[in-house]
Amino acid sequence: MQKTIAVFSTKGYVRESFRRVQEASSEFQALELTFFEPRLNRDTAALATGHDGVCIFVNDLADKPVIDRLHEVGVKVIALRCAGFNNVDLNHCQEMGLEVMRVPAYSPYAVAEHTVGLALTLNRKLHKAYNRVRDGNFSLDGLLGFDFHGKTVGVIGTGRIGQVFARIMGGFGCRVLAYDRFPQPELAAGGLFEYGELATLYESSDIISLHCPLTQDTFHMINDYTLAAMKDGVVILNTSRGPLVDTNAVIDALKSGKIGALGLDVYEEEGDLFFEDLSNQVIQDDTFVRLQTFPNVLITGHQAFFTREAIDAIARTTLENLLACPLAPDHPNSVRPTRLVAPH
Repeated sequence: MQKTIAVFSTKGYVRESFRRVQEASSEFQALELTFFEPRLNRDTAALATGHDGVCIFVNDLADKPVIDRLHEVGVKVIALRCAGFNNVDLNHCQEMGLEVMRVPAYSPYAVAEHTVGLALTLNRKLHKAYNRVRDGNFSLDGLLGFDFHGKTVGVIGTGRIGQVFARIMGGFGCRVLAYDRFPQPELAAGGLFEYGELATLYESSDIISLHCPLTQDTFHMINDYTLAAMKDGVVILNTSRGPLVDTNAVIDALKSGKIGALGLDVYEEEGDLFFEDLSNQVIQDDTFVRLQTFPNVLITGHQAFFTREAIDAIARTTLENLLACPLAPDHPNSVRPTRLVAPH
């Protein structure tokens, strides 16, 4: 029996990846996809009428009113094409009988490599050097960086992405410290990194990279208090979820020099900005605009995941999840409020 799925927040590359994966496997022909460019929210939930499920992304919203509307129109499943699920009210989904699935892994290399790219660009001022040379300015003043070799890198979250990032930084000759709520001692035993307490990581690291999910425990984990415990001139990288970082706190730390460089692929209020072309508009988010004024801040628009390998893997896993629905309680890709999920 064919299942109909409403796919929200679609761009051309989303449609192309799903079609590419569907054409490569006949089993996926059992799924009929309807692509909608708008995000899922209270105003657009009615678009799911006549569909068995919805497929959503990081800035779609599945709160209580949206879930109620989805239930009213017969939706049985919410398929996230990402690892995080902080935008879904899992308790209410369970109450209303909606299954929630996610893509726990796609290409950890994509995100980890982008994170390293942010670190290299910030450290060696590659973005500034590029613009200077294009303008005929070959001065080296203001472009001084430092060797990664011998520095201490703190990795918060040692899931697949954190592991790949740690391996790359280890290849530079860095000492890698790690913290995780779900430690994997075999990784430390294999020499990939050293596990330690967060306080030790904050105090010792020259570079700190976030690779953990957004939960009540990790919300604003980078804040005035934790920043005060860090080295002066610390480099902070976030390619996970925007609200891990208290933006006002890092602005203060940038002004004081506590933060030497900040690399972000996510932002806590990105829902009104990212994935859209706003080049002809005045950005109304004053905090975001303030961030952009700092010469030692580099922001990309939630593109760390964006490689062909990753988006095809996301499409494939999402389709597999939808085919498997309804899922058994122990399905590795199902998400429930009572279930502890290790960092991605």
